[in-house]
Formats: sequence, structure tokens, C-alpha cells
Amino acid sequence: MSESSIVAKWRGWAPRLLSILRIVSAFLFMQFGTAKWFAFPAAIMPGGGTAPLGSLAWFAAVLEVVGGGLLLLGLFTRPVAFILAGEMAFAYFIGHAPNGFWPVLNQGHPAILFCFVWLYLSAAGAGLWSLDALRQRPSSPTNP
Repeated sequence: MSESSIVAKWRGWAPRLLSILRIVSAFLFMQFGTAKWFAFPAAIMPGGGTAPLGSLAWFAAVLEVVGGGLLLLGLFTRPVAFILAGEMAFAYFIGHAPNGFWPVLNQGHPAILFCFVWLYLSAAGAGLWSLDALRQRPSSPTNP
């Protein structure tokens, strides 16, 4: 097998890897929301417990659970990913950047990574393994 055919085969995996990136990222993202909203798998709010109803953290949790779930399924991926990229930009600048410049020290690196992954998905779409892809397939005519 020549190098060019190996590269071509690997490039052929791009749509599948796009779906895998979306699924794994959404699964990880949802955990931040469930931890804030339901204290599952653990309470991460200051002092423990869940985010107070109506607080910024509560709204973030709702976006992370509902939006993350939609991304996990690959449903309405482009608009949902765009909204979540914005949420993560706000999360970084409101919650992390005031604590210092370096993201590894202000604990903002997950927000930055999620922001850019979601921004990419808002342009690239959900990939092959998604409900969006199923919705876009032309329906085959039924034979009577």
C-alpha cells in the first residue's frame, strides 16, 4: 500500500471522526451541566449542592445539559453549537479570565476548548453519525 493510499484512506475517515469528536465532546460537556444542575456525578458548586434556580450557573447548566444532549444526538447541531460556543466564551471571560491571564491557572482551559470545538461544529456540521444526517437523506419512494 503506497503512502498516498494510506493518506487517502485516513482522510476518508474524516466524516466519522467528526461524529466521534462531537459525541465525545458532548458527553464530556454534559457532565459540567449535570454536576451544576443535579450535583451528578458530583457537586461542583462552591459549598456543594446545585446551582440556585435562576442563577447564571443554573442557566449555564440548562444550556450544557439540553444543548449537550442535542449535540450528542447530532440534532440541530449547527445552531446549537453556535449558541454553546458563545456560552463558553462568556463563561471564560466572566468566570475565568478575571482570575488571571493563564487558562491553566484560572481553570478556563475547558471553556476555551469547548468554545472552539463548538465553533468548529457550527461550521462543519454533525458528521455522518447524527440525526441531522438522517434528516437530510432523501426519502426513498415507496413501491406500492
